[in-house]
Amino acid sequence: MSDNKLSRRKFLGTAAASGVGLMGLAACSGGAQNGGNTTASAAHAGASNAAPAASGATVAATTNAEGGLNYHVGPGELDQYYGFLSGGQSGEMRIIGVPSMRELIRIPVFNMDSATGWGRTNESRKILNAGLTEGTREFLKKSNLPCYPNGDLHHPHMSFTDGTYDGRYVYANDKANNRVCRIRCDVMKTDKITEIPNASGIHGLRPQRYPKTGYVFANGEHIVPVPNNGTMLDDPAKNYWAVYTALNGETMEIAWQVMVDGNLDNGDADYQGKYSFATCYNSEKGGTVTEASANEQDWCVVFDLKAIEAGIEAGDFKEINGVKVLDGRFQAKSKYTRYIPVPNSPHGCNASPDGNYIMLNGKLSPTVTVLDVRKLDDLFAGKIKERDVVVAEPKLGLGPLHTAFDGRGNAYTTLFIDSQMVKWNIDKAIAAYAEKSEKDDYIVQKIDVHYQPGHNHTTMGETKEADGKWLVSLNKFSKDRFLNVGPLKAECDQLIDISGDEMKLVHDNPTFAEPHDLMLVAASKLNPNKTWDRKDPWMWEDAVEQAKKDGVELEKAKNVIRDGNKVRVYMTAIAPAFSVPAFEVYEGDEVTVYVTNMETIEDLTHGFTLEEHGIAMEISAQATASVTFTANRVGVYWYYCQWFCHALHMEMSGRMIVHKKGEAFLGEEGLSKNSTPVNIFHPEGAPAAAASAPAASASKPADASKPAEASAASAAK
Repeated sequence: MSDNKLSRRKFLGTAAASGVGLMGLAACSGGAQNGGNTTASAAHAGASNAAPAASGATVAATTNAEGGLNYHVGPGELDQYYGFLSGGQSGEMRIIGVPSMRELIRIPVFNMDSATGWGRTNESRKILNAGLTEGTREFLKKSNLPCYPNGDLHHPHMSFTDGTYDGRYVYANDKANNRVCRIRCDVMKTDKITEIPNASGIHGLRPQRYPKTGYVFANGEHIVPVPNNGTMLDDPAKNYWAVYTALNGETMEIAWQVMVDGNLDNGDADYQGKYSFATCYNSEKGGTVTEASANEQDWCVVFDLKAIEAGIEAGDFKEINGVKVLDGRFQAKSKYTRYIPVPNSPHGCNASPDGNYIMLNGKLSPTVTVLDVRKLDDLFAGKIKERDVVVAEPKLGLGPLHTAFDGRGNAYTTLFIDSQMVKWNIDKAIAAYAEKSEKDDYIVQKIDVHYQPGHNHTTMGETKEADGKWLVSLNKFSKDRFLNVGPLKAECDQLIDISGDEMKLVHDNPTFAEPHDLMLVAASKLNPNKTWDRKDPWMWEDAVEQAKKDGVELEKAKNVIRDGNKVRVYMTAIAPAFSVPAFEVYEGDEVTVYVTNMETIEDLTHGFTLEEHGIAMEISAQATASVTFTANRVGVYWYYCQWFCHALHMEMSGRMIVHKKGEAFLGEEGLSKNSTPVNIFHPEGAPAAAASAPAASASKPADASKPAEASAASAAK
C-alpha cells in the first residue's frame, strides 16, 4: 500500500497550478493507444512529490457558545464519530458522520449495486455465494439467478475486545435470506457472507463482547420445521421451532445452534463472556397475530455458553444440515437455556455499559424489564427462580422498543406509540422495584421525536466506554418534517444532545428506506486504509492466480489471452487511459476483463463500464476487479471509466469489437489505421450533388482512390 497522502482534489489543484496536468495530457494523448500511459503515471507521481499533503481537515469543535454540544461540522472539519447505519431492504450498509449526520459512503452487502458492480463482478459474486447452502445453490440455478438479488440488512455491530470496539469488523444480518455478513473495517468492504441453515428470518444479531468476539450470535425469528425439508408442514405448535445460532467471528463458520421455543426477536451478549440473551415472542407458537399475542407473558431466553461448549464436546447434539444442534427447548428443561417470563412480546434487548444489567423492552407493555446478570449463575444452578433475576420493571410509556445508555447511570428508551424518547435513571428504577413503589421519579425527562421511533443509539453506548454525548433516534415516519417528495417518503433520523442534564433535539436528517439500526463508534477506534494494499489481494486472489497461469503481471498488464472460446483481457487503468485501447472477440465468446488501478494517489478511483452489456464496476486505487460475460452482440461497444478521474476523463475509453464467427480480426493495424469513411446514406457511390464539385477535385483521381484501395485490402484480410 502506498504511503502517499496526496488526495485527488489536492492533486488536481496542484497539477493545474504547476502545469503538470497539461504536461500529462499532452503525453497521454499521443501514447494512450500504444501503452503510453506510463507518462501519465509519471505526471501523477511528479505532482505527488512536488506537493506533499497538507495537515488535513480539523476535528469539529465539540462545544457551542450556548452550552451543550456543537453539532455543526464546517467545511474542512471532520466528525468525531462514525455511524454504521443499516440499509434495511436496500441490502446495504451506510456510513454517516456524527454529529453532522452526513452520509459518507454506502457499502454494498446483500444488494446488487450498479455503481460499484457489487453482485456483478467476479470478486463480489464469489463473496455473495461462497457461504450458501447447497439447497440455495440449487434454487439459484433453477431460477437462473447468479446470486440473491436482495437482502434485508439489520443490526450492524462491531467486533469487540475486552468490552469495547476494536475496529476490526462489522457484522450484520439479512432477515430476508437468512444470512450474516462481515465487513472489513480497514477497507470498508464485505469480505464474508454465511447462510444460516435450519433457521428462518435471521433477525437479532450481537457479537460476543468478552474476552473478544469469538462468537457472533444470530436469532432465528420465525418458527419452522427442523429440518425444513417438506416432511413436516402442519401443526406449528408441535412441529415448528426457532433456532439460535453462534458463528465463529474469525472464520464466519457456524459453531453451533440451539433449538428453542417461540420466535426469537432481538439479542445481546454480556460483558463477562458467560451468557447471551434473546427476547422471545409468540411463545404460543401461533400462526396469526391473535394466536401469537394471546399469552400475558413471553420470555427472555438465556444461553449458557460454557454449558453449550461442554455439550458440544460431549456429543450432546444432533447434526442437522451439517450443523451441530443442541436441544434448548422449554419443555426439555435444558441445561443450556433458561426461560425468564417477561410481559407479552418483548422486543429490544440491551446490555448496560457497567456490565450488570440487561434491559428487555416491553413493546406491548409500558415497561422495561431489568435483569441482573450477576444472578444468572444461581439461576442456572437451580438456587433461585427465573423471575428472581428481575430487579426492576419501570413503567415508561407506550411502546418501549429499544434502550441506550450514557455511561452515567441513565438509560434512554424509545416509545414507539407515544413518539417519545424517555430518559430514566437505572438505580432509581431498581430502588422503586425493591420498595414496590408506585412513584415514577426514575423518569428524568421525555421529549417528542418525529415519529414512531424504533432503534436508538448513543455514542459508544454499547461498550464499556459509553461517553454520553450524542443519541440518534431512528424514526419510522417523517411526514411534515421535510419537503414532500410524493407517496414514498424518507425516514427521519434525529440527533439529540445528551451531554447535559436535559436532552436537546438539535437536528433532523432524512434517510432512504429502510434504516433499521445504528451504531456510533468513536473515530479514534478506526483507521481505514487510504488505498488498497497490493500485498493483501484477498479480494482479487483468483485474478492473481489466473494471471500467473497466463504469464501476466497484473500491475503491467496489456494482454489479450485467447483460450478456445474463452478470452481473458488484462489491462491497467491510469488516468486518462486503459492500457488496452481495443480488443476483438467473436460472438459467443466468454470474455473476462481484468482491470488493475495502478494509481497511487488516495481517492483516485477508476471504473469500467461496458456499454449495452449491463456491466459496470469500480476499481479503487491499487485494486484489481474483474467481470465475466458472454459477447452475444455483434458490433462495436465502447468501455469507459465512469469515475471522473482526469481532465481527459471523457477520453478514457476503449472498444470491444465483436465479430461474427469466422470473420477475420482487424488486428492492431486495422484497429488504429485511418480509412475512407463508408457513406451509409449512399452506399453505391457519391450523391448526385457531388457532380457539381469543383473541377480541381477531379484532377487527381489516382490519389483519391488510394484510401479506398487500402480499406478494401484491409477488409479482404
